[in-house]
Amino acid sequence: MSSPRTLPDTLRQVLEDHPDGSLCVAFSGGPDSSALLHALAAVHGAHERGLRALHVDHGLHPHSGAWAAQAQAFCVSLGVACEVRRVEVARDGGEGLEAAARHARYAVFAEILQPDEWLLLGHHRDDQAETVLLKLLRGAGPQGLGGMRAIRPLGRGRLWRPLLELPREVLRAYLQQYRLRCIEDPSNRDTTLARNHLRQEVLPRLRRHWPHAVDSILHSAALCRAADDSLRVRWLEALASLHEPRTGTLDAHGWLALEPALREPLLDHWLHARGLPAPTAAQRRQIERQCGARAGQQPCVRWPGAELHIWKGRLWAHAPRPPVDPCWEAAWHGEALALPDGGQLVLDPARRLPAPLSVRLRRGGERIRPAGDRHTRELRDLFQQITLPPWQRATCPLLYAEGELVAVADLWRTAQGAALFDAFGAHPNWSPAR
Repeated sequence: MSSPRTLPDTLRQVLEDHPDGSLCVAFSGGPDSSALLHALAAVHGAHERGLRALHVDHGLHPHSGAWAAQAQAFCVSLGVACEVRRVEVARDGGEGLEAAARHARYAVFAEILQPDEWLLLGHHRDDQAETVLLKLLRGAGPQGLGGMRAIRPLGRGRLWRPLLELPREVLRAYLQQYRLRCIEDPSNRDTTLARNHLRQEVLPRLRRHWPHAVDSILHSAALCRAADDSLRVRWLEALASLHEPRTGTLDAHGWLALEPALREPLLDHWLHARGLPAPTAAQRRQIERQCGARAGQQPCVRWPGAELHIWKGRLWAHAPRPPVDPCWEAAWHGEALALPDGGQLVLDPARRLPAPLSVRLRRGGERIRPAGDRHTRELRDLFQQITLPPWQRATCPLLYAEGELVAVADLWRTAQGAALFDAFGAHPNWSPAR
């Protein structure tokens, strides 16, 4: 699409190019999203497509509540419904405040989107150049250097950046033309933040020496994106052979044998599909080294928001587990029971037990005689036989009736446990935390 010269013309064109699906604007109340929402609300057909706005209050500034109210008032003036979501931003996750706020914000985006709904963001041409430079400084490959994609899946809908071909000055001119009052977050002037430093100090100097710097950066980004698209076909083919859907794991040695140009984007895609962030270059090298660990070792590589285990020749990844009290115990009547690590125990089909069972976690030394087995066995040995991952064993629910172990999740039952559940016509079903 050749870029029209004005913001309204651009929006009219992109809506014609994508005529289906409802519209939701990610509305911070700042200059870019204000220009986007104001112009979009005036485009014919936008309201008919259910145009609404979402404002995420990160709670990081004393005035954030007032900003949310200002955002809602702006939307009321346009006849647009505005939903405000307050999020808790993790300050001690080790990933930095900017990244933590972004993760919290995008989690809300993914949650609120309706099927086939478009989430429109106000990112523009200059934002794209900044993103490419940041990715370059962080050592990204073709995928990162390709910059932000205009459209990508998100939750049940799609994320859409319709203004990526428009420069910042076009949006600023629109704001001045309509004298729009915007929220000015003082953190946007903080040049200790990487993007602000690039925007306010680095790019102006680049433009003074190379007036067409942004054009050149974006041309390189387009070439990288084309290269990434070509590589994507190959690593998706590799993913199909390396991935085991039942466990959600990857063949560690098969992954390591791939060329770096395929290995890195495949790993990132697999992690993102599990709702996890990608590792840094240093953490990626550590994963590669640990793939050669001796049999019996259980390497684990951690970074903010993720843990990756190399076990039984496969890569396993999950979000960090909260600390679990081994003395945790709960009375269970068959309802959906939330376990301490985020897993769940239910009765299938859903019913209520006539007498509650006690649900506990392993405390060490537990033994059970499975129905039909002549021997009493240690849980440790049974877990090893079925190759249950070690990090799931401590939170596997144990079911007790009058102080006697009668079932281990949905894995084993004693003769008494089998009789109890068979007579009742329902059985335990354990969903471990992902």
